[in-house]
Amino acid sequence: MDFLTWAIIFAVIAVVAGVFGFTGIASGAASIARILFFVFVVIAVIFLVMLLLGGAAISAPLAVALL
Repeated sequence: MDFLTWAIIFAVIAVVAGVFGFTGIASGAASIARILFFVFVVIAVIFLVMLLLGGAAISAPLAVALL
């Protein structure tokens, strides 16, 4: 599973735990989901920069279509 999937899973756990009133569990799951989400965003940005700077391996129309 990728980071975004884990972030969504922990966000759902946080919402369910919040509904049942388990605030300690909810805050823990929400913080884990937040960390995983930001790790995913950083990795996605790094790969986007690598895609844009490494244009020799990818043709220009494909790089523009991905944006």
